[in-house]
Amino acid sequence: MLIDDISRIARDIEAHLQLRRAISNAGASLESPSIEFGEDSDAILVENILASVSQHQRQKNAEQTKNRMRARVLNGYWPFPALPGYKHVMVAGKGKVMHRDEPLASIIQEALEGYASGRFQLQSEVARFLEQFPEFPKTRFGTVTSEAVNRILKKQLYSGMVELPDWDVSLREGAHKGLISYETFLKIQNRLKERAYAPVRADISQDFPLRGAVVCACCGHPLTACWSKSKTGKKHPYYMCFKKGCTEYRKSIRKDQIEGDFVALLGQMQPAEAVLKVAEKMLQKVWDARLAQRGERKQAFTKKLFEIDRTMEQLLDRIVEAENP
Repeated sequence: MLIDDISRIARDIEAHLQLRRAISNAGASLESPSIEFGEDSDAILVENILASVSQHQRQKNAEQTKNRMRARVLNGYWPFPALPGYKHVMVAGKGKVMHRDEPLASIIQEALEGYASGRFQLQSEVARFLEQFPEFPKTRFGTVTSEAVNRILKKQLYSGMVELPDWDVSLREGAHKGLISYETFLKIQNRLKERAYAPVRADISQDFPLRGAVVCACCGHPLTACWSKSKTGKKHPYYMCFKKGCTEYRKSIRKDQIEGDFVALLGQMQPAEAVLKVAEKMLQKVWDARLAQRGERKQAFTKKLFEIDRTMEQLLDRIVEAENP
């Protein structure tokens, strides 16, 4: 076996000795232009010393690398690969700093804020939201897994904060700008710890829109609803309470009566002028954000289209200049 340096065998003394025994047991010999291997005590001593030096160099390099990376994290920088929605950009005097990678950053930001506000009740809804964007990385089946969504929801870096407990680095403000606020991140974590919301019931239909939304006036239990068949065979819709022990147990209320009363009650409700103004400003803010996001996506597609055209031109030039068929 030929090696150019002893460090090419292994950078660990134990592994080096195991490999040397394996080479010897196989009936082979070890040769190198930089060291003369032998079986006498002096040659073995020199070999073991050089192997130990190689191990020390490896360990020292690992320590120096870790110390430099830890120092970066202490100063708020993230020296590891950038998260989806970010990219590393060289900044003079600061080194690599994470910056927003549009349009993916805006897509992830909307997903995070949507889950924090309750717009997305389930993580599966977040996954379906992300699947509609071609920019978001997906599996080979074109889907977004629940594990990927969970990782995004739990990533503290998206709030602009950094922390590395394994390296004894406490929570601190990062050098990068967060996609969401730290308060929004805490809301997400609280929602993840809460009991999961049940999916929409299959028995809620247009026939009984108030099922599950109205409660019994006596016991407070949600009313259920069903179609009841009369002696003539005609079906009649009713709401009723099925809570045992209630004084109104199995007493029916006609569908047109309860829904008519609800519509009348709804008609009496009028939002205050101040509420309308606040709602208008909120909708305008969301609308402007959507327009900005669409503009960023358009720029990204235009840039990608330009790169594709340039690649096609380069390929065509190579075809024209090629002499070998």
